Amino acid sequence: MSDILEMDSVSDTEELGDAKLGMIVDEFVYPEELLPTYHSINEGANISKAPVVEFNNKEDSLFFNDGVRRIDFILVYEDVEFETKQTIQKNKKRREFFEASLMKMGLELEATPSVVSEKLIFVKVHMPWDVLCTYAEVLHIKIPIQPNNLSSHRSMWRYLSCFTKHFYPDENLIKKEAEYFTAPFEKDRLEYFYIKDKDLFFTPSMRSRMAYYVLCRAPYEIKESTKKFGITKLLDSEVYKAAYPLHDCRFKAKSKEEGCPSERYLLYQEWAHPKAFYKMQPLDLIRKYYGEKIGIYFAWLGFYTYMLALAAIVGLGCFIYGFNTQETSTWSKEVCDPEIGGQIVMCPQCDLCKFWRLNSTCETSKKLCIFDNFGTLVFAVFMSVWVTVFLEFWKRYEAELEYEWDTVEFLEQEEPPRPEYEAKAIHERLNPVTGVKEKVPFGACGQCFRLSIGISTVLFWVMLILASIVAIIVYRLAVFVTFSREYRKHNLKNLEPIKEFVTPQMATSITASIISFVVIMILNVLYERVAIWITDFELPRTRTEYENSLTLKMFFFQFVNYYSSCFYIAFVKGKAVGHPGKPVYLLGEYRNEECDPGGCLIELTTQLSVIMGGKAIWNNIQEVLLPWLKNLIVRHCASTPKETVKPRWEQDYQLQPISKLGLFYEYLEMVIQFGFVTLFVASFPLAPVLALFNNVLEIRVDAWKITTQCRRIVPEKAQDIGAWLTILQGVAILAVATNAMIIAFTSDMIPRLVYYWSFSVYSDNNEHTMQGYINNSLSIFHTKDLPEDLKNLTRLNYVTTCRYRDYRFPAGHRRQYEHNMHYWHVIAAKMAFIIVVEHIVYFTKFIVSYAIPDVPYAVKEQIKREKYLTQVLLHETSLKLVTRRLNPNSDENLSHTEEKI
Repeated sequence: MSDILEMDSVSDTEELGDAKLGMIVDEFVYPEELLPTYHSINEGANISKAPVVEFNNKEDSLFFNDGVRRIDFILVYEDVEFETKQTIQKNKKRREFFEASLMKMGLELEATPSVVSEKLIFVKVHMPWDVLCTYAEVLHIKIPIQPNNLSSHRSMWRYLSCFTKHFYPDENLIKKEAEYFTAPFEKDRLEYFYIKDKDLFFTPSMRSRMAYYVLCRAPYEIKESTKKFGITKLLDSEVYKAAYPLHDCRFKAKSKEEGCPSERYLLYQEWAHPKAFYKMQPLDLIRKYYGEKIGIYFAWLGFYTYMLALAAIVGLGCFIYGFNTQETSTWSKEVCDPEIGGQIVMCPQCDLCKFWRLNSTCETSKKLCIFDNFGTLVFAVFMSVWVTVFLEFWKRYEAELEYEWDTVEFLEQEEPPRPEYEAKAIHERLNPVTGVKEKVPFGACGQCFRLSIGISTVLFWVMLILASIVAIIVYRLAVFVTFSREYRKHNLKNLEPIKEFVTPQMATSITASIISFVVIMILNVLYERVAIWITDFELPRTRTEYENSLTLKMFFFQFVNYYSSCFYIAFVKGKAVGHPGKPVYLLGEYRNEECDPGGCLIELTTQLSVIMGGKAIWNNIQEVLLPWLKNLIVRHCASTPKETVKPRWEQDYQLQPISKLGLFYEYLEMVIQFGFVTLFVASFPLAPVLALFNNVLEIRVDAWKITTQCRRIVPEKAQDIGAWLTILQGVAILAVATNAMIIAFTSDMIPRLVYYWSFSVYSDNNEHTMQGYINNSLSIFHTKDLPEDLKNLTRLNYVTTCRYRDYRFPAGHRRQYEHNMHYWHVIAAKMAFIIVVEHIVYFTKFIVSYAIPDVPYAVKEQIKREKYLTQVLLHETSLKLVTRRLNPNSDENLSHTEEKI
């Protein structure tokens, strides 16, 4: 999917529409208010061009040819000056104007022809010191003011260094970063910041971030009162082929340039390489190289994976317990016993089906015991508490990262508006926060209209998802009849080795699960485009607002898409089927599908395993195989003699670009998995185990992909995981209810407990036992009561009565086929179970969340200390300014207050 454009996506051929959408009168050009170095180029003025130089054969160089000016960004275009097409000339004019604007705004450019292709030109962008200081202040970038003199909090595992050192990156390669107190940069207070070397004062990721900010707001065309700007619109119209910051070296070898830290090589060796799969992630280096947004994602993914280890151990123990008890389960033995299950004739489960004996589901009953046992109840309650502990400890860990990575005060009003928002901001309003007049794209009525259109579109597509689910249900009903007829007709002699595992219910469930998975993956492509279109139409102000809005829409779509089939099996299937003499029909034609005599839990388990497994395999193919194949094709097409030396920027150009929403899809994948692990864990205790193995692989696959196969992503600031945390909390709350309802309505646990504690004592033994449960749970139906149109389709032979799963009075009773008292006992027990379990678990979750503070005490102290130092800095500077005004000729020499601290 193409990246989300930072500017209008209207094509250049639609000049009138483009002018209407992007037109801003000169005095209303919003970017000028945010760019202190902005200087417009008058229409018709001479345009400066970037000097063209030849490559100096330094393949690892990150500098201009002079070896002094660092490359902060690379622009790539095709030089087709000899062609005369109107579009090509227009693009060339726009490109020249754009580059001239960059130089007018203080940036320095240098162009170099490609050594591989005669047409490609690489434009190197450098930000001088004064420009860096300007935009560091505009973007509120935090800079060190003095070393951190407070003792840092250390994990207890660090004290076991003799053992844990093998699980941490090699400290000889990745050295620990020095800790500083920081403050937002201000040019007027430059002397108070901790500056050792101007060339190293701003890190490469900071420089790239500031360069991208300028590129997104530099104009490329001015026509009378219309101004168009932004590199992303130029990329979309193919004026430029690519724009990216540089990797600092090759991933397999250190840079030959003196003083280059070769951080990409270190990340590959200690993080992305398969041999480092067991090591902790070097989060500080990830954040330094890729920015806070990438760093916080890998921090969350790593923390989630570590917490999954505990859930996986408990889930595996629950599975082993169920596996060991499947042969000793009393009710399962009764199903398999030829004298019990072999003598019970079951009623047909569809209109064209025949009678069948209960012991034909012997193997299915045994497998059901693995997942439907008392251990499952314990595990479901455990997971409800686990998810609360996970979220609370993550918030603590996130607070630590916020402080360490200087994002504590990353307020929304400090985040700059998106270029799309700026381009259409033509209405004036009073900012309720700052009290200053500002430009907005639309008024209150316009905003209400856009939200209404968005909500209506979302609801329409959700209904379309539900329609696809209904279609799959109809498929299940129709195919079950076919499988049942063929199974009884041919007896599946050619499947003798697996015959005992193949039943009409199982065959229907597996095929429906596969079809459901295929439909889900196809619809995902449509829903992604719809969600993006709606969010673009709403036009959020900042990047954070945009991502949060898109996050909620996409998760809502995915929630319905992925989980609808699971909710159907868990809470709908087999719940309204009537009885053999009076079945319930869907659409007046298809008889509602019944559960297996053991219940629908085994089908829910099958559905979960198919979707989780298929999704993991498909995602890994997309994330590993496709980028690798694309890069292989690019290298093959751009093959050059071995002796040809490729510069750093050309090596990076042959890598794959990362979508602006690439990280969004990574979060979405993990949150959907989190839903499977928590919402339906009562039916599949192995879900945390599968998720753990997948995540261990996912971390290294993502690391390998962005380190070796992709261009360096533009660093972005991020305080937390955004709206994903709210979604996770909502899923955690919903998980308690879904698991309690699965145990109550999908599992057979409550009817068994009711029989064990209430009805079994009326047997001859007068003891609590599970013997006789199967006979007690099956009602009796007289075949003479079948509808007339079904009697001819069913071979009655010697069968006069059959059994079916329900609690109803038998034939001949004055209330025949109505629910008996046992049924109401079971319903009351199920409702009581749900209420009691939910209240206990929710109360426990409340106590746990209250007992674990969101921000550690040590972090609070350090935050207060940093605020104090910042206030001292501001106070000192204010004193100097007052002194200068009172006595301009005095030789001011105020001592730093920080020496007294």
